Amino acid sequence: MKSPLRVLIADDDEQDRNYLAGKVASWGYITETAADGLEAYEKAPNFQPHVLITDLRMPRMDGFELIRKLQALGNAPPVIMLTQFSNIETALAAIHEAGAFWFVDKPVPLNALQILIERAGEQRKLRDENERLRTVLMREQLGEMVGKSAQMQDVFSVVRQVAPSKATVLITGESGTGKELVARAVHASSPRKDAPFVALNCAALPESLIESELFGHERGAFTGAADRRLGRIELAHGGTLFLDEIGELPMAMQAKLLRVLEDSRVQRLGGKGEIEVDVRVLAATNRPPQKAVKEGKLREDLFYRLNVFHVVLPPLRERREDIPVLTQALLASLKQKHDRPMTPVEPAVLERFNQYHWPGNVRELRNVLERAVILAGDGPITLAHLPLSLGVAAPPPPSEGPVVEAGKLTLSLGTSLHDAEKALILATLEYLRHNRRRTAEVLGLSLKTIQIKLKEYRLATEGGKDEESQSQAAGGE
Repeated sequence: MKSPLRVLIADDDEQDRNYLAGKVASWGYITETAADGLEAYEKAPNFQPHVLITDLRMPRMDGFELIRKLQALGNAPPVIMLTQFSNIETALAAIHEAGAFWFVDKPVPLNALQILIERAGEQRKLRDENERLRTVLMREQLGEMVGKSAQMQDVFSVVRQVAPSKATVLITGESGTGKELVARAVHASSPRKDAPFVALNCAALPESLIESELFGHERGAFTGAADRRLGRIELAHGGTLFLDEIGELPMAMQAKLLRVLEDSRVQRLGGKGEIEVDVRVLAATNRPPQKAVKEGKLREDLFYRLNVFHVVLPPLRERREDIPVLTQALLASLKQKHDRPMTPVEPAVLERFNQYHWPGNVRELRNVLERAVILAGDGPITLAHLPLSLGVAAPPPPSEGPVVEAGKLTLSLGTSLHDAEKALILATLEYLRHNRRRTAEVLGLSLKTIQIKLKEYRLATEGGKDEESQSQAAGGE
């Protein structure tokens, strides 16, 4: 049951004030009265009125000043202003300058007043709901990132804490989880937000171009260098440089980048002097950074220099409660991109989304939704608009698993890539009488990979070693 509206009535005429309070209360509203603007101002914080009815001319504080002071406190209620001194200038001032909801002459027509109170109450409820939604949105969205799960709330918290500082940030997570969105959110929430945000994917350029792209070059530095060119570091001066896939940066470039981080100076390729730069560096990788250090892909000293703050983005399969809100946010974006009305989604689609593994994470969800929006046209998105990879129209895999017969392997639609790979390796191994080396050759894999896979499946056979040893002894390598 909804609680009734609270109406505060301010009028220096006691007879009018009490008469109005009685009538308003008889309509089912909770009322409070005040003899002038000052008393109303003092009562408002505790009473928290949904609607304010106030006289214009009152001692100590008039209606105009009352409205302005309540507005200064924030969350002021809609106002119905009463007066016996009617003129068009006063009405316009009351409505537009002071923010009154409506302007009514005395004596007040009761039918009109009741309607105005209802409308003012509806306006207040709408404003309160918008404020609630705005608060929820602020809690569930940061920049272009969306999520209400505990994992994403932790990410939002770290971003808000680190953004105002100058600290470097290392962002890790699987491909498609939104690492660049985190970097952009850090930049947008920082004092550098009006300066450049420059991004570079370290895996997207050949090694021969990385140094010039990152540090820039002087004219004549190498064949084809017809003009001076500023590198990404200089272009980001005063702002933020985002280096995606930092583990793919060549080791020599990592050493130079480390020096830039420590000295805030950069030297162009072919240049004779160093240039001072003010750049905040954010880096990302989709592989565990400690593993990259052990494998020699990432300098340990650079890792520690970048890892002042570490933001870990969870895969979508670990935050399934975010799928509905992500779906709505992505559909809103696609609506603008394709200039179409907001496309509704059938509940069965969200249920299927919740069951799917999402190896491509949020990027895959966006691609699936974009395809569905185009196929759905003006109608809702249904299961028929989803790709087969999500299991639509695919029969459940047989309980006995893949079928192997006469050297052939049969897989059901909907079989995962992991299960298909496992079935293919084991079927080939069986067909070749457990000869691992021959199996590796046929499948185009290394013997070591086959051995690792078999160990992973925990299905290494006793005959495998014997057959392999026999093959080596017979010169079968």
